Amino acid sequence: MYSTTGFEASNFVSTFNASFDLILWISLIFIFGLTATMLYFAFRYNSKKHKKAEQIEGSTALEITWTVIPVLLALLMFYYGWSGWTPMNKPPKDGMNVTTVARMWSFTFMYDNGKQSPDLVVPVSTPVNLKLTSLDVLHSVFIPEFRIKSDIIPGREKIMWFQSDRTGEYELFCSEYCGLRHSYMNAKVRVLPKDEYDKWYGAEVAADTASAAASPGAAGEAIVKNNGCLACHSTDGSKIVGPTFQGLFGSQQNVAEDGKNVTVTADEQYITRSIYEPDADIVQGFQKGLMQSYKGTISEDDVAKIIEYLKTLNGK
Repeated sequence: MYSTTGFEASNFVSTFNASFDLILWISLIFIFGLTATMLYFAFRYNSKKHKKAEQIEGSTALEITWTVIPVLLALLMFYYGWSGWTPMNKPPKDGMNVTTVARMWSFTFMYDNGKQSPDLVVPVSTPVNLKLTSLDVLHSVFIPEFRIKSDIIPGREKIMWFQSDRTGEYELFCSEYCGLRHSYMNAKVRVLPKDEYDKWYGAEVAADTASAAASPGAAGEAIVKNNGCLACHSTDGSKIVGPTFQGLFGSQQNVAEDGKNVTVTADEQYITRSIYEPDADIVQGFQKGLMQSYKGTISEDDVAKIIEYLKTLNGK
């Protein structure tokens, strides 16, 4: 991991921490202050010392004091929160753009040159605009060390931005419950020195699979991993959200098709239809509506590579 001391993880850390510390100290003062006052009155005016109750007249000055001070403190906390939140909603026009695609249950980060990555890779000391898109349900991008979070709402495009002046690797995950595999929906933010980022960004899109290009199905395996398919489909025969990939190609599958239970062969046509129309054939024992269509996301050429990869999982 890279690290550069003397810099915050992102440009929003200092304002966020200042707001948090202010609210924390005000809360602690009130907790201990009110508790001490309560204990004092409980001891000072208990029934043993004051057997006969006395009527105490109200104090206008006291009532004004305990009304005005909390109002001023609330306005002070609001000001700090507002001053920290406002810049988050003003992405710089000269920032680099990265499209963040969220789906059950993975993130895909798409760059202007067509490169895709399961992790967010950015250069240091550069403003980054994340265009947030969801293909299915409500998700939320949360980068704790950057002190930023934003919901991703289906059908609505949002932008979240940041600038990190410290190289390193940081956690990114979905903080909105989005289904059975919600806890598996995480990624990394890799902040690289600019020269290393340029090498990574300038490489061919297929370079991520170059080392394994000689093996059959390597390109398809990379596509499957980049699109988060393995979050729902195992390769070892175990049952999770969707059918296992092991031994899938060429097998006989009992599916619900147009309301009827039929047996189909998991051939090229079946695989393609399952990717583009996932609710058309529901394998018995699995639920409908958990997988969204990848039409427009995965090309027909990529589907062919995926099929070649599936063949390697059962020797066909």
